[in-house]
Amino acid sequence: MTAIQEPTSPVAAYDQPYDYTRVELIEPDWRRFPGWHDVTEAEWRDAQWQRVHCIRNAKQLRALMGDQLEERFYEDMLADQREMATMSMLLPPQMINTMAPNAGTDPAKVTEAWYADPIRRYMLPVRSDRDTEWPSHPHSERDSLHEAEMWVVEGLTHRYPTKVLAEMISTCPQYCGHCTRMDLVGNSTEQIEKHKLSLKPVDRQDAMIEYLKKTPGVRDVVVSGGDVANVPWPQLESFLMRLMDIDTVRDIRLATKALAALPQHWIQPKVVEGLERVAGTAQRRGVNLAIHTHVNHAQSVTPLVAEAARTALDVGVRDVRNQGVLMKGVNATPADLLDLCFALQGEASILPYYFYMCDMIPNAEHWRVSVHEAQELQHSIMGYLPGYATPRIVCDVPYVGKRWVHQLADYDRELGISYWTKNYRTGIEHEDPEALQRRYPYYDPISTLPEAGQRWWRDQPPMA
Repeated sequence: MTAIQEPTSPVAAYDQPYDYTRVELIEPDWRRFPGWHDVTEAEWRDAQWQRVHCIRNAKQLRALMGDQLEERFYEDMLADQREMATMSMLLPPQMINTMAPNAGTDPAKVTEAWYADPIRRYMLPVRSDRDTEWPSHPHSERDSLHEAEMWVVEGLTHRYPTKVLAEMISTCPQYCGHCTRMDLVGNSTEQIEKHKLSLKPVDRQDAMIEYLKKTPGVRDVVVSGGDVANVPWPQLESFLMRLMDIDTVRDIRLATKALAALPQHWIQPKVVEGLERVAGTAQRRGVNLAIHTHVNHAQSVTPLVAEAARTALDVGVRDVRNQGVLMKGVNATPADLLDLCFALQGEASILPYYFYMCDMIPNAEHWRVSVHEAQELQHSIMGYLPGYATPRIVCDVPYVGKRWVHQLADYDRELGISYWTKNYRTGIEHEDPEALQRRYPYYDPISTLPEAGQRWWRDQPPMA
């Protein structure tokens, strides 16, 4: 029998790196804003009211805020819109209401709270947010993932062997500053003249369906945009029913940030009733129907968001999952990620699924993290959440696709260049004999590099 030796000296007690405390969801009081002082709960829950009262410009923001924001914030915001913004301003009331919810009414304190707020940082960028030396990486691109190069018909990206992305529409109920599809989505800005979808929606959808009918190797369709919440429901329902008529389609994912930014859309009766019809058809035909949303901070998870997610599950949607984006100043700490995941999984029935590293679009360097920072974050969040609800942090490597951040083949930390390989050809590489042997580069933000690496990048000639 083995004796257990008693400790001869007191054992030091150490705190856990992260302490979990259950936090119940709260809907912030929208009446704290002067412009919404008289808005009723019935109006707030109305999707059309939310859409009509979106904030689109500085004049509307001033009317909402009264004297609660100092002039310096508006000047900073307008400077960013003139010089840096890749997305136009479109903020639903629901999303604004999650910004700085406890700031009070003192203009100096409210202004500082808005500058610091994680939702504001990515939904309403200001000029002083941006990296002063490297606002864009030299290798940044408007269509950083080359999705349009892989269109097999307009709006249908065939990037992976068994999966396609169907871009139904080029608008959203809200515009995120870091949008990876900033090349196509939303209105043009002072910096970016947007590309446009040219086909009529019905013709584009017909072409997508015909391609999928004759391409039986595709089993998984991500129905996206833009945001499917902006597709008129009868049109979206018809397209989904047509997808499910194709025997080889086994997974359908609806991509909508509006589940968090405009949950009122997903709880209005006509949408709930239609979603129930679609979900019922999916169950009868053995198709896995899921909703994928995009929440980046725990502040965004409110009772209305939980209601929208649970309503979808109640009518038969198999899963509601979250695909967030990893961003400095928003969620790039272990505590912020874990707080968000516990709010999603524990309070709103939304499964934490992915956190993408922010893509290499123009003027996004202040948001991006390096690969080694992402690896450290993945390590830090392990062991706290249930395994099935522990999100994977992934790098979406151009011409490769999603890779867990530990899957790189090589990594030059000094220059911030990682190299990645893949095991399939994208839609444009079927004639490329080297596609599966090539190493594909990805680039860390230059500001995260040691001085020698930053000096090397400063010495490089400008990109053509």
